Amino acid sequence: MESTAAHNTARVLNEALPYIQKFSGKTIVVKYGGNAMVDETLKQSFARNIALMNQVGIHTVVVHGGGPQIKELLGQLGKETETIQGMRVTDAETMDVVEMVLGAKVNKSIVTMLSQVGCSAVGLTGKDGGLISAVPMVLADGSDLGQVGEVRSVDQSILETLRGGGFIPVIAPIGVGADGRSYNINADLVASAVASVLNAEKLLLLTDTAGILDKEGNLLSGLVPHDINALIDDGTIYGGMLPKVNCALEAVGGGVQSATILDGRVENAVLLELFTDTGVGTQIRASA
Repeated sequence: MESTAAHNTARVLNEALPYIQKFSGKTIVVKYGGNAMVDETLKQSFARNIALMNQVGIHTVVVHGGGPQIKELLGQLGKETETIQGMRVTDAETMDVVEMVLGAKVNKSIVTMLSQVGCSAVGLTGKDGGLISAVPMVLADGSDLGQVGEVRSVDQSILETLRGGGFIPVIAPIGVGADGRSYNINADLVASAVASVLNAEKLLLLTDTAGILDKEGNLLSGLVPHDINALIDDGTIYGGMLPKVNCALEAVGGGVQSATILDGRVENAVLLELFTDTGVGTQIRASA
């Protein structure tokens, strides 16, 4: 008699099959950040998840953050920086650190990690080939954040060339301005812009929360823009979740089929979201 474990494995594979068929040949953009980038078990889980996606024919693009790593190095250097509305004012010296951490240390460690599980990954920043054109971010009150930027445009031809060659782009969120200056851009913004320009099937935003919760702490698994606006108006969505939700809304408004805010603290979160009936996190679609 076959073991229960074998039956469970077969059940999982059968459940995954229609999703594999649905997503094969499609593009999925994953924003990688938070605890999933620092916990060793979660790092290896993430790498294997991306490898499996690649193996079943999904075109994957990874956009990564690195705020904690930047903060750590600035502290080691004794560099104090001003923050405005929760964002670090980035002078030229700080920008040098950002490029060192994001464009070199973090980016190359992710490329190496993916290569070790059989993926052909290519690391790049938005400066490579003019991938990400940026403009300075100026707050509503006119505050100047220095070399903090927003995405003006993404050159999709570079990503399509890599995709056509079977490579997984791993993108550090650094853009270049018309004046040649480097700009540090929020990774969620970059992931949203990349997903939109590639007409991605899905955008996955890994976070350190379960997703969007109601006021009783229950996970809201499926939302449309009307729901989001109501939750913002009644104060359910606030603080740090607001910019992430806005990135998801921009993506689905830009042609991405769905955007999911999911808990990167859960092992195999990416596979659970893509290949199971229940998924994890909060999925946002343009319409029900």
